[in-house]
Amino acid sequence: MTSRKMLDPGATNSPSAAAPTGSHVLSPPEPAERARGLLAVLACLTAVGPLAIDMYIPGFPAMSRTLHTSSPAIQLTLTAFLAGVVVGQIVIGPVSDSLGRRGLLIGGCAGFALVALACAFAPGVGTLIAARFLLGFVGAAGMVLARAVITDRFHGPEVPRHFALLSQIMSVAPVVAPVIGGAILSVSSWRTVFGALSLAGVLLLIAVLVKVPESLPPERRQRAGLVGTFQVMGRLTRNRSFMGCALVLGLASAALFSYISGSSFVFERIHGTSPAVYSLIFAVNAVGMLLAGALFSRLSLRVSVKALLTVSVAVCLAGTLAQVLLTMALGDRFAVSWICLFVVLWGIGMLLPATMTLGQNLGRAAPGAASALLGGLQFLFGAIASPVVGLFGETSSLPMSLVMLVSAALAALALIVLVRPGSVTPSERDMVMDS
Repeated sequence: MTSRKMLDPGATNSPSAAAPTGSHVLSPPEPAERARGLLAVLACLTAVGPLAIDMYIPGFPAMSRTLHTSSPAIQLTLTAFLAGVVVGQIVIGPVSDSLGRRGLLIGGCAGFALVALACAFAPGVGTLIAARFLLGFVGAAGMVLARAVITDRFHGPEVPRHFALLSQIMSVAPVVAPVIGGAILSVSSWRTVFGALSLAGVLLLIAVLVKVPESLPPERRQRAGLVGTFQVMGRLTRNRSFMGCALVLGLASAALFSYISGSSFVFERIHGTSPAVYSLIFAVNAVGMLLAGALFSRLSLRVSVKALLTVSVAVCLAGTLAQVLLTMALGDRFAVSWICLFVVLWGIGMLLPATMTLGQNLGRAAPGAASALLGGLQFLFGAIASPVVGLFGETSSLPMSLVMLVSAALAALALIVLVRPGSVTPSERDMVMDS
């Protein structure tokens, strides 16, 4: 029987072989033991950003008192971090195509450790806001370069599974982060939370030095310098299919961030659940995303990634549409909210690795630039959507549901118009083979 699989590495393994995009030569396959160690470090690098986003949130009231400032000013530290993550990915990703990955990873981990320490000793909220922006900037190195390293070092059927792993880490980290932060705050102050993040940066620095070799040797780097590297990035923005993947990822992330920012008030204020019950709901939904990512890993061996992306977008759209229609017809119902949100997050759990796999393949000529655009739009759209939910009141779950529905509908439109599920581009044809 014919099945759709990622391209066999043997076809493009030699330096003289044609690369998927015509200019990027694939690396030899990683030995299994070394690959596991490398993937473990890349997963941790991916997790540190989401951990730094949410880990200190339980300490907001104490921070407001200690720094003698208002709650909105403290919330600006979160916005500053997200802005730093977006800018950091857009800058670091393309630069790595010209300068290599390892040095930037080392600098990013060292910078993260130092800036987190600066956050811990911040004397005022202005200093903390500036330090949080820098923390997001240097923390972006791990997220954007982890995807680029996977594109450099891996190929064949394992690639979607590796991107699924990174997506699963991104799903779990926001759930675990407040729990870790709360545990630290139960025995110490909010400054210790940033001390723990600084320690994480030091440990990641050691791990990168030991386990992450340079994945982009000089002969495979962009030869036109930094200006040429950003020109390549500009060309990626004119690639219809690639930008379609980036927009689908960004819009799905807008739905996800809307859920993260709005679900606590929906379940605790509207449905009357306790914080403990809400935490359980949040954890169950996160497990759903993990299971969806695991399902994607298995199905990607037999089904085309573009088909899986189409199904995942359809699931997201169906879940958000059902939530809006049922809420309008029946009013706010606890079971409706939970079930529909679980369905939406299941779809997102498959969508994230699918868009990363397709997008990084389409941008294989410049993996750092491709990763920067994918990750940058992901966090940009998420940062824009998060505050929108709170602008329309807190008396109904409809504002959150409508923002998620609009995001899912626009993602479906981007899929149909730009990615075009029924078409196969030359780059996408290189991804798959009959076997």
